[in-house]
Amino acid sequence: MLDFLGNLKRTNYCGALRNSDAGRNVVIMGWVARRRDLGNLLFLDIRDRAGIVQVVFNRETQPEAHAKAEQARSEFVVAVEGKVILRGKSNPELATGEIEVLATRLHILNNAKTPPFQIEDDINAAEETRLRYRYLDLRRPKPHANLALRHKILLEIRKTMDEMGFLEVETPMLTRSTPEGARDYLVPSRVHHGQFYALPQSPQIFKQILMIGGLDRYFQIVKCFRDEDLRADRQPEFTQLDVEMSFPRQEDIFAVIESVMVRACAVAGVKADTPFPHMLYKDAIRKYGSDKPDMRFGMELHEVTDAFPAEAKEKLQIVGNVFAFAAPGGATYSRKQLDELTEKAKAVGARGAYFVKLAPEGITSTVEKLIGADNVKKLTAACGAKTGDLVVAVSAKDEIKGTEAAALVAGQLRLQLGEALNLVDKSKWKFLWLTGFPLFEWSENDKTWVSAQHPFTGIVDEDLEKLETAPWEVRSKGYDLVLNGVELGSGSIRIHRQDIQERLFKALGLSEEQIRRRFGFFVDALTYGTPPHGGIALGLDRVVMLLAGEKSIREVIAFGKTTAAVDLMAESPSTVDKEQLDQLGIAIKEK
Repeated sequence: MLDFLGNLKRTNYCGALRNSDAGRNVVIMGWVARRRDLGNLLFLDIRDRAGIVQVVFNRETQPEAHAKAEQARSEFVVAVEGKVILRGKSNPELATGEIEVLATRLHILNNAKTPPFQIEDDINAAEETRLRYRYLDLRRPKPHANLALRHKILLEIRKTMDEMGFLEVETPMLTRSTPEGARDYLVPSRVHHGQFYALPQSPQIFKQILMIGGLDRYFQIVKCFRDEDLRADRQPEFTQLDVEMSFPRQEDIFAVIESVMVRACAVAGVKADTPFPHMLYKDAIRKYGSDKPDMRFGMELHEVTDAFPAEAKEKLQIVGNVFAFAAPGGATYSRKQLDELTEKAKAVGARGAYFVKLAPEGITSTVEKLIGADNVKKLTAACGAKTGDLVVAVSAKDEIKGTEAAALVAGQLRLQLGEALNLVDKSKWKFLWLTGFPLFEWSENDKTWVSAQHPFTGIVDEDLEKLETAPWEVRSKGYDLVLNGVELGSGSIRIHRQDIQERLFKALGLSEEQIRRRFGFFVDALTYGTPPHGGIALGLDRVVMLLAGEKSIREVIAFGKTTAAVDLMAESPSTVDKEQLDQLGIAIKEK
């Protein structure tokens, strides 16, 4: 027989009780985490969001409560009336380990089926199972801690932005489709058949309009939506800190975000040193083979093309450049491990991988016969290699990108070896500002130049004259914030002049009709006195993921989706009734 809650009122959270509460009468409520029956004594561990406390039921002194406790099973919802007492032997693994509750009465408020996995942090359940039963997974201490940390970080961000004079303004969730980059999620209109809203990929245009409206300093913690392929650090819906300022210099925006990140990190007990270092995009590619370099370890890349003579290049089919780096401790790699590394290199775009081992007993190389002993020495010297190191050199299959392609391949191997050789200092928190991005990138699909970021990104003043004649040389006023090799967000100083915005649209090949259809209301707004402005958007899911020590943002989101964009718990997406489709004027076209 289940009990009603009635007028019973909780006095304390289970996990908040301490030895200072000894002697107090309390009422606690939660779930049965564990049951141990020792005959006259029966123990229930009761769990709530604050933690676990042990409750003891004594058959001799409280027979009715003991009899009720015999009915309790794992995950039953209960309320306990009792007195806090000191334990005879403390349990150092529990925060409440010095006390227990001597029960005088037990109320069973609900029963429960046997859960598909144990409700504890160390479980072997597959992620799909945890997502399907997310309401059970959320009862574990780790998800509790992650969501509590997320709450505190977002609260601290709001406080920080408020103190710096920013106003949080909500922008529309239902807006028009302005295709750029990822695909939009579309929402059909019932009252306007054949017309659609789009869920925002970002509030980009609206926050710029807020600057035109004189708001001066705006921020928003906002949901955004992108219909794109997913990864561990990407979801179809995500949360970002959106920021925009009027009349800023680039360093003003940097200072604001650094203040935000210092305080957000402090919530998680992490010290972030300011100012964050800066690096040009081209230097990041050449030195680290990445536009989001992990600065917690060295292993810089070096161009070593001149160590490969023309005859060797021909035999190895090397067309572009060759990049190399020295991996400390890698000289212990076996031939089998080098073969595996070669396959990994080819999987990420290498034409070939070439190795030099500087073992204490001597130097060996997989390419010495082709390039000669002197060039092997030149190769190792260029990388600053020492005894015990493994020098890894790669060329790339992609001949169009040239230098960048080989560097990007080498950069991926650098990351793999950095992890494999335990070279990454996990105690470090390395922020980095990346600047000097190209404004355009070549699209193989469209066979034209497209915006590397969004089409409202500012142009470096002295590069304006190249916009129509040499777009590949034009630099943007964009910037990225990187932490430990993870891109946290992107931003830029925007285009605020309508004449330059029109030139950029035309450079992208947009016709007047396309400009009006996609951005008409924004182009009109630019003509009414737009101030210089700029901003940034930070992925808060990624920020919390890193500060929580997780590898997937699904671990810091209450209800995440799989890499197939499916909510296993809610069974979404799903079909809808024909009546609903008829109201919207929609027919399903079968594949």
